[in-house]
Amino acid sequence: MTRPPHVVVIGAGIVGVSTAIWLRRFGTEVTLVDRGAPGQGTSFGNGGVLAACAVLPVTGPGLLRQAPRMLLDPGKPLFLRWSYLPKLLPWLLKYLSHANDKDTRRLTAALGPIVADSVDQHMALTEGLGARRYVTPSDYVYAFRDRRIFEADAYGWALRREAGFEPQLLEGAAVQEYEPALGPDIRCLAVLKDHGHVRDPGGYVTALAEDFTAMGGQIRRAEVRDVALEDGRITSVLTSDGPLACDRAVITAGAWSGPLLKKLGLKVPLESERGYHILYENATGGPRVPVMIDAGKFVATPMDAGLRCAGILEFGGLEAGPTRAPLRMLRAKVRAALPGLQATREVEWMGHRPATSDSLPLIGEIGRTGVFAGLGHHHIGLTAGPKTGRLLAGLITQRPSNTDLTPYQPGRFS
Repeated sequence: MTRPPHVVVIGAGIVGVSTAIWLRRFGTEVTLVDRGAPGQGTSFGNGGVLAACAVLPVTGPGLLRQAPRMLLDPGKPLFLRWSYLPKLLPWLLKYLSHANDKDTRRLTAALGPIVADSVDQHMALTEGLGARRYVTPSDYVYAFRDRRIFEADAYGWALRREAGFEPQLLEGAAVQEYEPALGPDIRCLAVLKDHGHVRDPGGYVTALAEDFTAMGGQIRRAEVRDVALEDGRITSVLTSDGPLACDRAVITAGAWSGPLLKKLGLKVPLESERGYHILYENATGGPRVPVMIDAGKFVATPMDAGLRCAGILEFGGLEAGPTRAPLRMLRAKVRAALPGLQATREVEWMGHRPATSDSLPLIGEIGRTGVFAGLGHHHIGLTAGPKTGRLLAGLITQRPSNTDLTPYQPGRFS
């Protein structure tokens, strides 16, 4: 009788923990390793929405024209630490090269398979597990000042409809009847059914990690420094606590994955898409379902601890701390959209979403090394994490899926 393969999963966010759980279900020995506790990195601070409709890349047609104005307007949700621009520029030029109709349609077609069944994937991941308690099916709502603003993005909504997401439009008095927390300046809603949210993303990933250990998985707290190869194949993961022998490894370290990928000969244009949130603790006067406020491009999501308002896109790298301008903008937009919001405390957070230059994640084996990548999900990490983990576990255990993984090949930038 042959022993099951041993897989080391590097990174204990939603993608890593999902991968580890599916690998255990498929009969694999798994060690999950991270320098921090599970769910306390990028996964901790996301907006909590299972955004099945998030099939559009940010780089749609018109971005080249709009971006300079947005960067100069402190009331817009796009920010840049200007001192970081020289380092960012090569990545940014590649990123902006996709801001056209042909690429937008191609990228939308590729994003659909990993996000469109998000709620079902989270339900499948948590089947029989304690972490199921955090997953809440719900509507997902886009809120606009009026119908004219909604119709100004006819291009994007047409692509969402083609992907199977048809909004129900509400106007006038029906807006506040549906969601009384919204202020009078919001007069049009696009309501999308069959979505969901997670009531505590950090708690959810922590609970998934606890379920993983109950299934016989191992968790190690250590810094991963390198991988050891023999004849081009993985033999161990080198950590601050010594080597972890393995037959396969999976890199799910998000925005911090670049150095490991480079050691494997893979130069991936990967940047930090810095996101912010404010948690309004013990909030009253907030929405009952997740609402994307178009005016600020942030989502307001009800959570166990209160209301989390999350979003914003800032480029400034991994090293610099948070800046105040994005948080000032977010607070102003929250006050305008939710005038009755009250809270006992406001807690600020900034994190690093892993962004590839083509808006698509890396899912698959790196050459024939036995090392797999599962990273680069931009702002859809929570949404797509369980599906990505299931696909990776299937690849490693030779359980093929009917999803075409060609668009996500890790070597596509070479």
